Amino acid sequence: MTIENLLYFLVAALVLSAIALAIDVVVVTSKKSAVTKSTTKAVRRRVDSAGNVIEDESPQVAVVEKPAGHSLSWYGTAFSVVAFLLVTAYLVGRTILAGHGPFSNQHEFAVSFVWGIFAALIFFRWRYRVRMLGLIVYPVAIALLLYALNLDTTINGLVPALQDSFYLTLHVSFAILAYGTACVSFGAAVLYLLHDAIAPKLRRMPSKDLLDEIGYKAAALTFPLLTIMILLGAIWADTAWGRYWGWDPKETAAFVTWLMYGAYLHARVVRNWRGKKSSWLLVVGFATVLFAYFGNHFFGGLHSYG
Repeated sequence: MTIENLLYFLVAALVLSAIALAIDVVVVTSKKSAVTKSTTKAVRRRVDSAGNVIEDESPQVAVVEKPAGHSLSWYGTAFSVVAFLLVTAYLVGRTILAGHGPFSNQHEFAVSFVWGIFAALIFFRWRYRVRMLGLIVYPVAIALLLYALNLDTTINGLVPALQDSFYLTLHVSFAILAYGTACVSFGAAVLYLLHDAIAPKLRRMPSKDLLDEIGYKAAALTFPLLTIMILLGAIWADTAWGRYWGWDPKETAAFVTWLMYGAYLHARVVRNWRGKKSSWLLVVGFATVLFAYFGNHFFGGLHSYG
């Protein structure tokens, strides 16, 4: 299989993601109910004049109302899972062709970023049964897929700094997971901030308390993942460049991101910040994630090869 063939996996994942988003929009905005009828038999007992018990069966029709998007929601979930599997297949196939993990350039890490977003979204939607997270998270994943498909997809050899791939692979893996959970916390925070404006227009809007809880739980995963990412990156940096930390622009951006999520957890746990204040911290936190990620386009320093 060639890289050109593998790219069809990404295109298919992009299309399925867009369909899943459209389905979620239909499901959460539909206020009508589909009426179904089921027939059951009711048994009525009576006693005749001779004292015998007689049972009479009569059919009864039960009317059951289901949300109009009930059947569609299954397809939306299925499309998102298939998109996740397609992105996984692309990364595995590219790794086999390249002989190294997907971390050598911006295209590979963009696709890996999408993989982390899908993984986190699927987990949190399964855990909390909140379909509306996709309304915010899918557009981010779709934008990153479009961005990845417009980058150079050529497989090139690794530069010397990337050739010690063990710690680098771990470093990038934890970055992918951290960025994915950060995107989910961002999605929950945006839904919280928009709650009063959109709740009357949507069916089964999650409560503010639930959205606040999802944002907190996702951020509580993001912070330790970022911590491990930075520690592994320092170990790799010592192997590649002979120092653990050098305030390289991208290292500094990663440190600022770590501080933002640390500040959020401190404000939430110690100062009991909830609601709008904590949601805005999560929005700013994800902005720092994007700043650190896209920094390869405008940062100099040792990370500029990405």
